[in-house]
Amino acid sequence: MSSKSNTKPDISQATSVSQQLARQLEATVESDEEEIPTSASALSLGVRAQKKLLSKLSSKSVAKIFIDETSGRILDNIHKLARNYSGKKDADKLLKSIIKTIVKMGILYKNDLFTEHQLKLIDEFRNRFHSLSKSIITLYEVDFTFDRSVLTRMCKECQDLTHKIISTHLTQKSHARIDFVFNYVSNLAFLEYSFNPNSTVNRAIIKEIVEDMHSLMDAGFL
Repeated sequence: MSSKSNTKPDISQATSVSQQLARQLEATVESDEEEIPTSASALSLGVRAQKKLLSKLSSKSVAKIFIDETSGRILDNIHKLARNYSGKKDADKLLKSIIKTIVKMGILYKNDLFTEHQLKLIDEFRNRFHSLSKSIITLYEVDFTFDRSVLTRMCKECQDLTHKIISTHLTQKSHARIDFVFNYVSNLAFLEYSFNPNSTVNRAIIKEIVEDMHSLMDAGFL
């Protein structure tokens, strides 16, 4: 019973951090408008209007539009691992970069701004990310299967695909965020820390991530 009571405050704290970073996102979305090339068309003006609107929404509204509750828990647990590994500053930057990338790509997707080729790349990304997620699940559920080289290779493949998907839409600042995210989560030291079988704290966090991944897979979202 005592172990459960100790973990609950951490979960609520992680959620609170996620909400705080979403509020920071609201203040920065408008300043990033120029990252989507625009012309004097109704569609491009509509995209700009949506980005302005996002800066006015509450953090909960932003999360509901682009990040479902289950995915939000996964992000909060990744933030928790990162915070324990390298401190709050890096963890906040990681979570903020993930959220900003999801929001911007969500706007592009909802407005049908991706080309046919880019949509095919998105499908390829989904397949690669699905394989990556299954590998993470296996690493947790099956003993002695941790192979950091496999995870880093899969992360690199997803990283390269993401760059290609946004290549004609977003600026170098967004590319830098993507590099930061994938370079961080695929870092060998971070992976070994996160999947350390002797760490009961990390095992509990990974367990929650895996359970949520199973839920997303069962629902066909991952």
